[in-house]
Amino acid sequence: MHTQSLDPWEHDHTFGQENVKSGEKRTWIVIALTGVMMVVEVLAGMLFGSMALLADGLHMASHAVALGISAFAYIYARRHAADDRFTFGTGKVNSLGGFTGAILLAGFAFYMAYESVVRLFNPVEIAFNNAIYVAIIGLIVNGASAVILGRGHGDEAHHHEQEDSSHQHDHNLRSAYLHVLADALTSLTAIFALFAGKLFGAVWMDPVMGIAGSLLVANWSRELLKQTSAVLLDHQADEHLSEEITQTIEELGDERVVDLHLWSIGPNFYNANIAVVAHEPKSPKFYKAQLPPNKGLVHTTIEVHRCE
Repeated sequence: MHTQSLDPWEHDHTFGQENVKSGEKRTWIVIALTGVMMVVEVLAGMLFGSMALLADGLHMASHAVALGISAFAYIYARRHAADDRFTFGTGKVNSLGGFTGAILLAGFAFYMAYESVVRLFNPVEIAFNNAIYVAIIGLIVNGASAVILGRGHGDEAHHHEQEDSSHQHDHNLRSAYLHVLADALTSLTAIFALFAGKLFGAVWMDPVMGIAGSLLVANWSRELLKQTSAVLLDHQADEHLSEEITQTIEELGDERVVDLHLWSIGPNFYNANIAVVAHEPKSPKFYKAQLPPNKGLVHTTIEVHRCE
């Protein structure tokens, strides 16, 4: 058999992972912004005695590391996209980056809560005016970073909603977005707490806001862990798409789908193993051609069995 005759059946497994994602470019921009503001807020928090401001700065420091992990995940997935060791390509590196970021988020939330509780029982003097100025600058930088990443996240979601109402997000980008969103939240709560302390003497508001922010960040971490672990553990993906595949095949005639495995191998890419039984079965190629288009089914194996 000539090698050329196998071309219609052979294909690579890169599935677009070799391309530079828009999320990667946005992540590098935000890393630069976060790194500069991180240094400013940590120094200001130590100089002016604000726990909320120091927590925000330390939060940004840890998030700079998390954003670095997201950037590394993009680069690794792109450079190893054609590596044969990855059976279905490097798409899951995206979810692995998001999973790692979610764990870091949980750690940051715990640290914020711990430090805030300590400061609640051991208050320190705060230079409110200086701390407020720095916190406002931090909020502006964090807000800009959230807009930069959020716009990419939103554009991607909108694009895939047009193709499939049950799209899967870029978990790596979502992790980076949640990190800067958490930074924006802590900056906002720091400003609120500092004003409350300055105007009403409610110094206790500073650590209380830190505790409240840590609870919200912990919830974000839990949701991201749930989403990414489902991909990494090959959970059956997208119930609606599974139902659509089954319905499409069974509406052809006496065909019945007796086994269907559908799992994610990357952002908006799915692998499907389908077993079809019929009295007069057709070829696997025929059934594959009937599958719903524009649903991210990039690697499909179909078994066909005759029912006597």
